[in-house]
Amino acid sequence: MQELSGLASNGTELFAVSDSDNGTLRIVVMGRDCTVKRTITAPVDPYDVEDLAITPDGTLWASDTGDNNKSRPTVALHKVTPSGAVERFRLTYPDGKHDAEALVIDKSGTPFIITKEPLGSALIYRPTGPLRTDISVPMEQVGRVTLSSTDTPGGPLEGSLDTRLVTGAASTADGTVIALRTYTDAYLYSVPDGDVVKALEGDPVRIPLPDEPQGEAIAFEPNGTLLSASEGAGTPLRAVEGAAALAQPSVPKTTTTPPPAATSDEPQAAPTSSGAWQNWPLALSLGGFFLAAALVVGLRLRRRA
Repeated sequence: MQELSGLASNGTELFAVSDSDNGTLRIVVMGRDCTVKRTITAPVDPYDVEDLAITPDGTLWASDTGDNNKSRPTVALHKVTPSGAVERFRLTYPDGKHDAEALVIDKSGTPFIITKEPLGSALIYRPTGPLRTDISVPMEQVGRVTLSSTDTPGGPLEGSLDTRLVTGAASTADGTVIALRTYTDAYLYSVPDGDVVKALEGDPVRIPLPDEPQGEAIAFEPNGTLLSASEGAGTPLRAVEGAAALAQPSVPKTTTTPPPAATSDEPQAAPTSSGAWQNWPLALSLGGFFLAAALVVGLRLRRRA
């Protein structure tokens, strides 16, 4: 089954990746009207791509770090150019195998992988040295992220576990704000000095997500708008304008109330106050879209007046 696992934006185009591409890494590129413009096909066979990041120079980083069965001796990051040229960097954990679905690239280009831990805190890892294509580079644990259970609805599991599992990450173009997401909530962290680890161990701003069935994708637009998406045909792409500003220290750390879930055919407008999610009426039919590798059904865009 094809599933949306990663999302990125450069302000002009949207990039989406599936964690099940049957032997080829494919990144689907959509325009602002959300029609498919092209597919970037990289000559590499990923195992389980779980996140997608973009750096200011337009390079895409596919986080091939999924390991549900804890069976992989190494994980990988795939560095992909817009033309499809790819470099694969293998990494190893210092303390056994982990499943991870979140990737952050800091301003210096250092990757940070955040694990998906069913018990306890999510763990933060980074490479101990420069990435290499010829050998696996060991990682080190440099921190942890502790998230509390919430009463936000959504997710595929029973109980409060959905609200604590980290399923995706994103960074603003200037690296000053990081977003982590669970199945149910988004967490915004201010990174004023570029220290990702310090930021992720701090106190975030929580924004409940609007009842997504299996939300694993999150991305920042260059203007600070936060995008959230879930797998499933007819699932809308959600947006909250000005989200990055909510993480600044001068803004009170308050949560917001999510709007009612909208149907895929007639998405309802969310409240327009700061921090409220808005439905972009571009119902992402991701199952068929990834299965066909270059087809999106029912994508429409209506800009907020």
